[in-house]
Amino acid sequence: MLADITSPADVRALSSSELGALASEVRSFLISKVHRTGGHLGPNLGAVELTIAVHRVFTSPVDVVLFDTGHQSYMHKMLTGRCSDFDSLRQAGGMSGYPSAAESAHDVVENSHASTALSYADGLAKAFELGGTERRVVAIVGDGALTGGMCWEALNNIGGSSRPVVVLLNDNGRSYDPTAGGFAASLLDGTARGLFEALGLAYIGEVDGHHVHAVENALWEAKSLGRPVVVHCKTVKGKGYPAAESDEADRMHAVGAAGATGGRTWTDAFSDEIVAIGAERPDVVCLTAAMLEPVGLRPFSERFPSRVFDVGIAEQHAVTSAAGMAMGGLHPVVAVYATFLSRAFDQLLMDVALHRLPVTFVLDRAGVTGPDGASHHGMWDASVLPVVPGLRLAAPRDPASLAALLREAVEVVDGPTVVRYPKAAVGPDVPAVRRVGHFDVLREAPDAEVLLIAVGPLAGACLAAADELASHDVRVTVVDPRWTAPLDPHLVKYSGRHRLVLAVEDTTSTGALGARLGQALTGTSACVATFALPPRFLPHDSRARILRAHGLDAAGITTSVLKRLGVK
Repeated sequence: MLADITSPADVRALSSSELGALASEVRSFLISKVHRTGGHLGPNLGAVELTIAVHRVFTSPVDVVLFDTGHQSYMHKMLTGRCSDFDSLRQAGGMSGYPSAAESAHDVVENSHASTALSYADGLAKAFELGGTERRVVAIVGDGALTGGMCWEALNNIGGSSRPVVVLLNDNGRSYDPTAGGFAASLLDGTARGLFEALGLAYIGEVDGHHVHAVENALWEAKSLGRPVVVHCKTVKGKGYPAAESDEADRMHAVGAAGATGGRTWTDAFSDEIVAIGAERPDVVCLTAAMLEPVGLRPFSERFPSRVFDVGIAEQHAVTSAAGMAMGGLHPVVAVYATFLSRAFDQLLMDVALHRLPVTFVLDRAGVTGPDGASHHGMWDASVLPVVPGLRLAAPRDPASLAALLREAVEVVDGPTVVRYPKAAVGPDVPAVRRVGHFDVLREAPDAEVLLIAVGPLAGACLAAADELASHDVRVTVVDPRWTAPLDPHLVKYSGRHRLVLAVEDTTSTGALGARLGQALTGTSACVATFALPPRFLPHDSRARILRAHGLDAAGITTSVLKRLGVK
């Protein structure tokens, strides 16, 4: 049946009796394809029937269909003519794992960050009203997304208008982890209806979200009302796939590509060390934004259940709540993805740093993350955070330095600290020759003309490049700054002794360590260059290939040094 579906019109043309067969076929297709390429499986298995119903009632792309979050949009992609693209899902040059306006007119926003769709919907509805067009907006919103404050800011505006925005609440009791907070409890006890109605939205539900006809009928009713309305659908994450439904951890939220190798990761290294610190420091508490498992806090929560706080998809609240904890004498550790910290920059600046509070931020998925694409690359934090007064920013090169830097971070009592690391397997520990100030010398060549400043896990590539450059009679010293902000005056002085200083960083070049070091060495004979990622949104691909494409591997570093020295 899927082979004959090239647009939503083909879905609307199906008879009611064919819809169950379509749903079954879709699930088999998803299970097969996503296991091969990797991607978000559980959320999409749970959104099959309600997505079919949406495309039978509304006419995309004239009517706009939004997803929050976008990882539940695979079914939408299939029904809008992209089945043949699933072999390239999350692959270089292939189909995105999120809605993508570059792929299809049926996609409007690349909304992989949560709690944004209702604000988009409010703005689109206002634009359509002012433009005099009768276009509807439908937002398929997971209940986990409603733990984010932006959703309630948007609902306050949507409910206060007469614009026909349809909010399809996909209530499966989970975001990644089980949905946290009082709103989740109101969904369970049935009091949420009064909450929505108090905000000015009509309410239809509860509806069995796996019964296409029930959802379709509810959506027809919502459409006929011509006003803001919530259609509350109860679903099961991972529906129709026993392996997912029985997975208590995350209902197979995301699966790796076939043949992908495992191994110890940076997240594992953090997880082990924070448990050890927690055993020694009863004042250390941890916060997460609906990501207990992905950021490695599950073992800490099992050991110290009263000292872990999952605030839902609410990074802003997490940071200011952590500030309150610090005011109360605790040392909070906020563990989030690097890309998501950007949502709480104001809180870090004004609620934590302004008050010189000891809060440690652990940024998982820092730098290039790979197949999740532009919205998930954590390539901004290390360039933006150094402007925060009093903030200390660390980038460990190996598991041993991660443990050491994390311990140093939680010892700080007069301001925020940050420890960042990538989504990747960890390599072996890289020993230092000696320490100068706060930085480590990893390799020191007599009378070296080139200094490679290896930031974090790029130390291995820099050391390999130093070996290759030695074969070209280029003497190279390699150092690890450990703390990239503020600038270590010892590193500034040490760098000034070299002809060429190249800072190699897994962050965007603007505001990077190399740029700040270059300013500090203005007027000296040292030539300082930043070797980092370009200040633009990078598409999805593997981490290794993206780094290689931008010269952030041993071969690229070697080539760059030789070119700058004029060596052929």
